[in-house]
Amino acid sequence: MQKLLLFLALNLLLSIGLLAKTQTIVFGAGCFWGVEKHFENLDGVKRATSGYAGGDYADPTYETVLKYRNSNKVTNHTEVVKVIYDDKKISTETLIKSFWELHNPTQGNRQGNDRGNNYRSALYYTNDEQKALALATKEVYQTLLNKAGYGNITTEIKPLKKFYPAEVYHQNYLEKNPLGYCPNHTTGVKFGTTKIAVSKTPSISPLGGKEIVVIDAEHCKFCEKFAKNVTDHYKGTIPLRTVHQDTLKGFTLKTKIQGTPTIIFIEDGKEVEAYTGYMDEKTFYKAVGAFKLGEESEGYDVAFEQKTDGRFCKQYEAFKHTGDGVFVDKISGDILFDTRDRFNSGSGWLSFFKAVDGSTIQKEDNSYGMRRVEIVAKKSGAHLGHVFNDAPGGRQRFCINATVLEFVSRDKIKKMSKK
Repeated sequence: MQKLLLFLALNLLLSIGLLAKTQTIVFGAGCFWGVEKHFENLDGVKRATSGYAGGDYADPTYETVLKYRNSNKVTNHTEVVKVIYDDKKISTETLIKSFWELHNPTQGNRQGNDRGNNYRSALYYTNDEQKALALATKEVYQTLLNKAGYGNITTEIKPLKKFYPAEVYHQNYLEKNPLGYCPNHTTGVKFGTTKIAVSKTPSISPLGGKEIVVIDAEHCKFCEKFAKNVTDHYKGTIPLRTVHQDTLKGFTLKTKIQGTPTIIFIEDGKEVEAYTGYMDEKTFYKAVGAFKLGEESEGYDVAFEQKTDGRFCKQYEAFKHTGDGVFVDKISGDILFDTRDRFNSGSGWLSFFKAVDGSTIQKEDNSYGMRRVEIVAKKSGAHLGHVFNDAPGGRQRFCINATVLEFVSRDKIKKMSKK
């Protein structure tokens, strides 16, 4: 009789789902209100809870994650959603694919207009299967994003250390506030029928052309520091991937990997140059400049040897009729100048009334017996030109070298912002 009662009880529990196999995974995809609503509506998800994870301080609150969103002193938590799911009703692969498709994982410390490291994309796994699927789907989705014109995925993929539930008023926020803030950050890029090949160590093959590969390792503090200070903010046009050494396949390397991070500059699958150990931002971008421009090029001489373009140089002439848009740092990809601030000074160099706010640094320059103000790109440290007080209306003239810039049309920026 006892065995029969136990059998009946177990069947009852199974029928109502109390003994269903569940797993836990944590996702960060921007403001957690919309993310929570998204996962709660997926069949097989038992519970979605808004909270904080990924930081190095205890007991975060909404106030503290906002306070530290631009801080370099602590590793901030990001807004996340803990998802508890029945893996018999929804597979881990389906769930992780849904995460990638839900947001734009290429934006670094933001999602749309929500800016700060508390909005960074993140996936915190709780078992090896989730880790393998996260890495395998990331590799596939990166290819799909590249084809659609997007840059590198910046998502933080790490084991979950601790999840902190958010304040009560954040839970089920959009259920309580149907007209509340719920932005759509999806890229529109879908996996479709693309197959996901999962292995314990998904292989990374050469992309062709120039690329940068960063070799890291778990629990490597210098790798985390390099990512936080440098690669998380990288916007350059040369593809950059951060991988583990045992995932490389088909590369021809001459450097023996003896420490991490190791930054390898690769062209057509072959190593051109490599650096082992932490690199600060300026050192990294000087290496990127040498790789992209060539150390013997005019652009490199201007950027890092403080040289000056010739008047009416070829690049200046090419930029004269660009139309509406922006000029970006050829090395870092950061927007530096806007055509709305451009004017024709007749000097033979690009002239602007100002630089984009926060993009440049001004330095005193007394070289060649002159007293001038030098303009330097804030992120890459590249020399751009000088500032003079001789523009029309008594305004400043930013006299800028063309060989260190690239042009991006306004239409292209608008198209990218809508994706």
